[in-house]
Amino acid sequence: MSGPVQAPPQPLRLPRPATPTRRASAWRIAPWLYLAPAAATLILWIYWPLLDAFRLSFFRWNMLPGAPMTFVGWENYQNIFALPKFWQALRNTGLYILGLVPLAVIVPTVVAIYTHDLPARSRNFYRTVIFVPMIIAPVVAAAIWRWLLDPAHGMVNEAITLFGFRPVRFLQDPTVAIWTIIVLTGWKLIGFSTLILSAANANINPALIEAARMDGASKWEIVRDIRLPLLRSTILFLALMTILLGAQWSFSYIHVLTGGGPLGSTTNIFYILWDFGFSTLSVGWSSAAAVILFLGFGALAFVLLRLMDRYSFHDN
Repeated sequence: MSGPVQAPPQPLRLPRPATPTRRASAWRIAPWLYLAPAAATLILWIYWPLLDAFRLSFFRWNMLPGAPMTFVGWENYQNIFALPKFWQALRNTGLYILGLVPLAVIVPTVVAIYTHDLPARSRNFYRTVIFVPMIIAPVVAAAIWRWLLDPAHGMVNEAITLFGFRPVRFLQDPTVAIWTIIVLTGWKLIGFSTLILSAANANINPALIEAARMDGASKWEIVRDIRLPLLRSTILFLALMTILLGAQWSFSYIHVLTGGGPLGSTTNIFYILWDFGFSTLSVGWSSAAAVILFLGFGALAFVLLRLMDRYSFHDN
């Protein structure tokens, strides 16, 4: 008697290979998945607030819960351009930029080149001393400088009187206050710029320096014909950062030491933007000032980037 009939074994089914079209689609999607978190962050924290500021610049609103938002069109822009305080802040912003470029670019370039050939221990000591102000919180530094620059009992004025001069009202004299803020901001930035330039200077090919020395070039000729041209891209980058952000970096010192005074002599476009939004709660004015600031500095950044592409020099 025959047993039960067994079914024939089923053939082994291998997974279906991906078609070239399916594989190409996966490769096209993968990069966007990696970029999605960064793109979401940019949209959430930069582009959306920018668009919202542009929208609010056409309204009158004081940010209070339940307060009505009144559409006023271009009135906020017209009021800002008609405000003498705005033009004073714009002029002061230009002074901040002009004053900070030497302190944040020229002086660090000299220090980075000068300390490069020193012994390692001396070089590290000088660069550490120069970099220390960068790690001090701006509010703490401003509080200390307020005590040091006090016209009656500050240590700086005490030293000035020892040489027979009258005390200087660093933060109370309108003609001196803005330059005081510029020097304090530059004092804070010298360390950062020196660190960047020192790293760029150390990356210069030593063979170029040795070849120049064998040809009889002096130290100044090496600096003029080799180091400065190869540092040009870094110098232009620091100049770009100083021009675009230098006045913004002075905000903490203005807010703590002078509050924009005396007589508005130390206010700048960044401080007046904050003043409109958080001091007087004029959201429309603050947003309009932010849009003006964005368009103005955006055009300036475009020009500066074109100059960087044109005048940068690389040894490769």
